[in-house]
Amino acid sequence: MEPDTATEPGGGSERLGRLLGGEHTGWLVSRARRRLEQGRPLTGIVTLGNASQEQRRAAELLLGRRAGAGTSLSVSLDDVDALLRTSGAAPGGLAEAVRLLTGPVQDLAAAAAAEASAWSAARAPLDALVAARPSLAAWLSWLDGTGTLRRLAGTPQAAGPLVRGLRAVLDELPSPGVALGRLAAACAGDAHALDDGRPLTTLVLPAVRVLGGSSPTGDGSAAGRRAAWAAVGVHRDDLSSTVLCLGVPGGSVTSTGRILAAASQAGEPCVLTLRQLSHGQHQAELGAGARTVFLCENPIVLASAADELGAAAPPLVCVSGQPSTAVLSLLDALAGDGARFVYHGDFDWGGLRIAGGLLDRIAWRPWRFDSTAYLAALAVGGGELTGRPVDAPWDPELRRALERHAVRIDEELVLPDLLADLAAAGSAG
Repeated sequence: MEPDTATEPGGGSERLGRLLGGEHTGWLVSRARRRLEQGRPLTGIVTLGNASQEQRRAAELLLGRRAGAGTSLSVSLDDVDALLRTSGAAPGGLAEAVRLLTGPVQDLAAAAAAEASAWSAARAPLDALVAARPSLAAWLSWLDGTGTLRRLAGTPQAAGPLVRGLRAVLDELPSPGVALGRLAAACAGDAHALDDGRPLTTLVLPAVRVLGGSSPTGDGSAAGRRAAWAAVGVHRDDLSSTVLCLGVPGGSVTSTGRILAAASQAGEPCVLTLRQLSHGQHQAELGAGARTVFLCENPIVLASAADELGAAAPPLVCVSGQPSTAVLSLLDALAGDGARFVYHGDFDWGGLRIAGGLLDRIAWRPWRFDSTAYLAALAVGGGELTGRPVDAPWDPELRRALERHAVRIDEELVLPDLLADLAAAGSAG
């Protein structure tokens, strides 16, 4: 009895090796394997361009007929399949022959579909998050467009824990005030999971920026990262988050009250840390009561008020761009004492964005910060207005005025008017 299916060390029978195992039929086996990997049927014609004489001769010996004229070589996969079955070289046909000669074949199309399904399942919590919070849609578009999740995770299995941590962090934001390490520990089980450069931070921080009203990318600076976290109520620690104020009366009972009182009596600006604002019964020691508290965007306003008004300056708080957690903590405490707020900032898109974010946190009235004030300030000049337009909820006409004139006016350019207002308020008590 002839051993048709005796297996050789390389896999496959002797007869199969003679028919398809040679060097000059390797291209045909390779084409068939590729089709199997792609989930395509082994039917139809395959063609080899610029076939050698040896390859043409091998095809003729395989099929028992002339290979035709020309430089290309065409072979019917159906004929090869039938030959292998009837000869007994591979009773399962060409598909079996490919596996015997080259090893197991993976269905790449099926594998790709399975991987896509796994990635979709891993990412599903983010779709649910954005469905509940449409404000994060720009962040998710950025995440998908950059492929950041796939790059960081590598596999859908590794993406799962990252996505769960990501969702847990974002579910806690914005926060009334929490330390970064505490947020990381609570949401990811690791107090350092949100440190700079960690995978979770790379995913979360762009979303944090979007929640704060800016683009997902940011400027890449440490100050920018601190400001982004601060905008959603997260501080790195209670010493690095500070607030600059002037004329807040303070008191004599707590250390914070005494610090404020000494600075106010001397007419000097005071820098308070978040720690000083979050330890002890500080609210009763602010001393502002139901007075009007002036808010400005830039330190130059507060410094100029200290220079010109000194101890006669009314309560004035500088938000210093995007408000830090310390700024928000002080404003919350002042509001708790009954204070009323008026606000002035830069007449540009960044200034409107900061003001709008602050308005979401506390109620304030515009202090020379509406369309009428902007049109009047155009007389002092200004710079080119650039950036992405935003609305001004306190005065919808302000956005239209900025778009129409396209002039940026910084607070420094209207200092005389601001100082006059502060002087009048200070003298009125």
